[in-house]
Formats: sequence, structure tokens, C-alpha cells
Amino acid sequence: MNNIRKINYLATGCVLIMVAACVPKSLVPVTKTENRNTPATYNGSTSDSTNVAKIKWKEFFTDPKLEALIDTALLNNQELNLTLQEIEISRNEINARKGEYLPFVKLGGGLGVDKVSRYTSQGAADDMSEIRPGVRTPEVLPDMMVGARASWEVDIWHKLRNAQKVAAQNYFASIEGKNFLVTNLVGEIANSYYELLALDNQLAIIKQNIEILSNALNIIRQEKQAAKVTELAVRRFEAEVFKTQSLQYEIQQKIVEAENKINFLVGRYPQHVDRSSDNFNTLAPTKVYAGLPSQLIINRPDVRAAELKLSAAKLDVNIARANFYPSLGLSAGLGFRSYNPLYLVNLPQALITSLAGDIAGPLVNKYALIAGYNTASAKQIKAIIEFERTVLNACIEVTNQLSNIDNLDKNFNMKSNQVDALTQSTEISIKLFKSARADYMEVLLTQRDVLESRMELIETKMRQMNAFVNAYRALGGGWN
Repeated sequence: MNNIRKINYLATGCVLIMVAACVPKSLVPVTKTENRNTPATYNGSTSDSTNVAKIKWKEFFTDPKLEALIDTALLNNQELNLTLQEIEISRNEINARKGEYLPFVKLGGGLGVDKVSRYTSQGAADDMSEIRPGVRTPEVLPDMMVGARASWEVDIWHKLRNAQKVAAQNYFASIEGKNFLVTNLVGEIANSYYELLALDNQLAIIKQNIEILSNALNIIRQEKQAAKVTELAVRRFEAEVFKTQSLQYEIQQKIVEAENKINFLVGRYPQHVDRSSDNFNTLAPTKVYAGLPSQLIINRPDVRAAELKLSAAKLDVNIARANFYPSLGLSAGLGFRSYNPLYLVNLPQALITSLAGDIAGPLVNKYALIAGYNTASAKQIKAIIEFERTVLNACIEVTNQLSNIDNLDKNFNMKSNQVDALTQSTEISIKLFKSARADYMEVLLTQRDVLESRMELIETKMRQMNAFVNAYRALGGGWN
């Protein structure tokens, strides 16, 4: 027992001496810590913990046709399906890393023939020996073996276990990456859907304006026949009709492209997109509750992914440092070996066993290990900066969208008043023209202003809905 204790003490002392000799004193541990502090509120506004990001997208969007498009995209979107395969690859990496710190056991056999020179020590000994009683050792000796062999690197410094944890953190980060992709996909489909509704309404306005201008053109032609206006007035109105008709074809092309953008996102070939374009101007976004900036770390998938990658980078530093420490390996073998297969089952004569252990660590020429440690340290600092940048970007995105929602609401009200005023002025200009109290240019310019203002009103409503969607996305909604 005393001898065993002495051996244990000696082995422990050897390990400590090797650790002291293997770890360079020039290694400087990473001391930078990530900053997790966030503002108390968004841009000084008063808010509580009520957060729209916790609402599922099926409850956030109330248009059933939009919901159907999102459902289809979550099944068929090709980029999302590629990401799911990346997640599967990351999951398999965990199992691969787990297997590295468990014992490896191999089962096999071998067959061969051996002939040694008579003029060697082994050959001379074989010539004078018997392989079994009464049978001399043959000059050409067959060799057969079956058995199992095990090897195991004892994970003293948790290097292999940390490698598995790194794989697990990267796996969870890939899941968060998928969630962030889902958030963006939901938001992109919703924005494209509202853009398509806006284009439909703009097309309807253009067709109405073409009809109004055509009627006005007929009036101008009648006035020209009555010699109240010249040919110039007729030509100017005709040019305005042609201009508006050309705008109609531009909008029709935009509708085709918007439909196919949605078709691509939902993973299908070009086809008509079912939608509800009526009453687009009356759509009213619900109030967006932003909650607190600190909730972004929990709700935003890209922030969560950055946090997981930071955790993996910290473990990589520990792994790189553990590479300087000595490693302990154990190996063992058990099997049967004989020159004749009939004797393989003879016990214990055919039985072979082995047991060995080794401990080794780097002593000189550690430049590669030092470089690996410094690289891991730099990657950790990089991961810290990326985490802080992701949080900062998330906070700024939310602040921008909240401000955008407020300003677009006021902008839409002003645009509505402008459209109402110009619509009334159109009716007045036509009456004044018929009574010869206004010239044709006033009618023409008023019609042009009405068209532009109504188109701008639709575009403002679209931007208003987009800001509503983007705020939901910026807060981290859409993936749950």
C-alpha cells in the first residue's frame, strides 16, 4: 500500500512539473467582459414590460390570406430548408465531439505468414524450440489473431468535454439563426403583401384618373368645336391621358414583380397571389407595445445567437489553454492468437492481453499552440464586440421604427387632408372651366396634383404598414 501511495505521489508530482513546464508564462488571459447594459427605455419614452414580440405571428396578422402565404413559406421556403440542414449538421457535430472523450473499442482480426532469418536471434531460437510438445517450430510460421482493442484519452482538463459544449453552443446558435431567418421571412412576406395591396390600389386610382381625364378631354374637344379653346388645349389633355396610361403599365409590371417576389419566398413558381386589396386605405395598425430594451436579449434571435457564439468562444479559449497541458492516454487489448486456427480456443495458452498508459505534453516548439491560444483569445474578443454590436443595432432598429410609426401616422393624416382639398378643387376647376372663369391649364394641373397626392397617400399607407411590421420584427416577434 505504501508503494502504491509513493507511485501516486510521484505521478502527481510529475504531472504538476509537466504542467508548469508546458504552460508558457507569456500567456495573458482574456480579461474583456461583454457589456450587457441597455437603456432603461427607448429614446426616453415611458414603457413597461408589455411587449408585442411575445405575440405569435398568427395573432399579430389578422388577414387570413396573408396568414396562408406565411404558412406556405414556412414549409416551402428554400433558404429556410437549407438552414434546417445546417442545423442537422450542427447536431451531428455534438455527437461527434461526445464520442471523442469516450473510450474507443475496436474488434477485428488478422492473418499472416512470418519467416525470419535463421541467422538472427529469433530465427536461431525458433530453430531450437518446439511450438508444441513434439513439434518443432516451422520455418514458415502462420499467424492468426482475433480480439478487441480499446483506447481512451482521459479528459483530465475537460478539453474534450469543452469541445462538445462548443459544438452544443454552435448548434443552439444555428437554431437561433433559423429563428431569426423565420422572423425576417415573416416580415418580408408581410411587407411584400402590403406593397402588393398598395400597387393594386394605385392601379385602381390610375384607371379612375384615366377615365376622368378622358371625360375632360371630351369636354375640351367640345369646347374647341365651339371655338372656346384652341388645338393646344386638346393636345395637352391628350398627352396627359397618354402619360397616365403609360404609368398604368408601369404599375402593372410592378404588380407582376411583387407577386413573383412573394412566390419566390413561398417556394412556388409564378402564379396569381390571392389577396384582399379592398379598403387598403382604411387599414389601421394596432398599437405596438415595445416593452423594455433589456428584453431584446431574450426576444431577438440574432442577439441570442450572438450570445451563444460568445459562450462558445469562451470555451474555445479554455480548450486552447488545455492544449499546453499533458494528456493521459490508456490502451488495452484482449484476444486470441495462434499459428493454427484450431488452437485459438485453447485457454489460457492462446490468450493475449495488454494494458498500457502514457502521459505526454508539449515541451519545446510551442509556437503553433501559442498561436492557437492567441487566435482563440482574439475570437473571444471579436465575439464580445459582435454581441455588443448586435444588441446596439437591435435597440436602434426598434427606436427608429417606433419613431417611424409615429411620424407616418401624422404624415398620413396630413396627406389625407391634402387629398380631400385637391379633390374638391378638381370639381371646382371643372365648373369654373365650363363657365369660362378658368382656363384649361388650371383643370389639367389640378387633375395632375390630385393623382400625385392620391398615389402618395397610398404609398404612405404602405410605409405605415411596413413600419408596423418592421417594429414587430425589430422587437423579435415572428419566430415563435
